[in-house]
Amino acid sequence: MREDRLAALEQAVALAFGNQTRLTTRQALAGDASTRSYERIWLSGSSAPKTAVVMWLADRGVSISSDELAVLPETLTELPYVNVYRFLQRIGVDVPLIYADCSSQGLLLLEDVGDLNLWETVSAASHEKEVIEWFCRAVDQLVALQLRGASQKSSECIAFQQNFDARLYLWECHHFLEWGLERRIRHPLPRAEQQALDEEFRVLADRLDAEKRFLAHRDYHAWNLFVQPPARLRVIDFQDALLATPAYDLATLLGDRDTPSVVTPLREEALLRYYLERWHQEGGPTLDAKEFIQTYRLCALQKALKVVGRFHYLAEAKQKPQYLRYIPATLRQIRRLLPFFPEFPAIATVIQRYFPE
Repeated sequence: MREDRLAALEQAVALAFGNQTRLTTRQALAGDASTRSYERIWLSGSSAPKTAVVMWLADRGVSISSDELAVLPETLTELPYVNVYRFLQRIGVDVPLIYADCSSQGLLLLEDVGDLNLWETVSAASHEKEVIEWFCRAVDQLVALQLRGASQKSSECIAFQQNFDARLYLWECHHFLEWGLERRIRHPLPRAEQQALDEEFRVLADRLDAEKRFLAHRDYHAWNLFVQPPARLRVIDFQDALLATPAYDLATLLGDRDTPSVVTPLREEALLRYYLERWHQEGGPTLDAKEFIQTYRLCALQKALKVVGRFHYLAEAKQKPQYLRYIPATLRQIRRLLPFFPEFPAIATVIQRYFPE
């Protein structure tokens, strides 16, 4: 570790736990799709936990996490992660504690929530009941985030200044077109195909844009939910929170990456029923089940298209090829969903023609 980084880390430890606390061991952790990096550190001292996690920032500036969200009316004065954390903690979402905000020195010192995520837990589960129970816990947290967020909204939280609107849905669809398709096949689509796709993308985006919006995590999948036995579920990677249709985060939870291999159609049906029950039990506005499920499917289709583009982008532009392993499952998800939307023949044709795998 560079001397300046070590000094900044030791300063953060002292700020959080006092000058008597010592940093004894460090271990690099696997990163995510962002530019951040992580370490687990071991501490000694009566006022400190045994371990903590260091989030190293890409730079010391204050920036929005995702470029496509950079539409805030005012210049940010703190990290989106810190801003959204403060609100989520206040409304009772189980997020890791921030022990020290040293973003001006390039790091945050966070609570260590372990290494076991929801995907690993349900993949290893030997009983149907265990799988359903863990996903129900995730639904409970999601409904709390959505409805408490709506009832306790704060103008100080940047999530309420950003909308998952037609502009953003279209950006993600065009991300699929550019990186998942044209850059992958190394030539642009014929103009007629491009125009047909663009028309359908606009219909998709406008339909989702018309939905009523609630607080959304935006990446609420099983790899961003960490399990602490016997029954605690911790929510991470929430810095891109914004306002969106409530179906979006649910579609991500039940359909992202390899999740459909565990959330079979029968389990999906059961969890959709559970979500609607919890929504109404917690005082959510009336939802028509049939309409909600179709919106859920549309969100799942749009998210899967975005994922194909995003993971090809990460592989080619960011040299992170490990995400390509999720492409086959994501294409299966797209093919499963398209029959529900006969109004999208151009999308179906492109998938059939350019994704034979």
